[in-house]
Amino acid sequence: MGHSQADKALTHQRIVEIAARRFREKGLDGIGVADLMKEAGLTVGGFYKHFASRDALVAEAVAAARSAWYDDAKAAEEGGPPLELDKMIDGYLSTAHRDAEGTGCVFSALAPDIARNGEATRAAALEQWAFNVGLIATLMASGDDADRRSRAILASCAMVGAVALARVARGTPQSQEILDTVKERLKELC
Repeated sequence: MGHSQADKALTHQRIVEIAARRFREKGLDGIGVADLMKEAGLTVGGFYKHFASRDALVAEAVAAARSAWYDDAKAAEEGGPPLELDKMIDGYLSTAHRDAEGTGCVFSALAPDIARNGEATRAAALEQWAFNVGLIATLMASGDDADRRSRAILASCAMVGAVALARVARGTPQSQEILDTVKERLKELC
């Protein structure tokens, strides 16, 4: 008995969500298609019913691993709580985010892997990064558009690097020092 298109779409989405989490945890080369499909309760043979290639899955998984800021911005647009840059910085530069590789920011988990990946994966990541920078810039209180964009780029890069290095230093006092220092300095800048 065949599966409906709706079932196929749900299965496809489940594979992408699993891949997005596992790639952030293990790196783009740290887990294979067979393990991802097994976790999804499927066989490797079914993979090509959903994706043209592993690269296609990687690009979709990176796109699906968008930041929590995206969801927060959509909620604010729909009448939810307004975004506050200080709170966004606090959340990003937290031990909870540091310790959430599988659900955290795709950039702090995978930036070097993404840089070495195909054009579709890099394009998906750059679209997210542009959204994040634009969002940060709109929430800054002072400066003209060019100045706010420049500071937003610096803030984005500092936050990604801080979380990545705090993960390297996890279990040492330097890990918290990195998060706290960058958080303090960014709040002065923004």
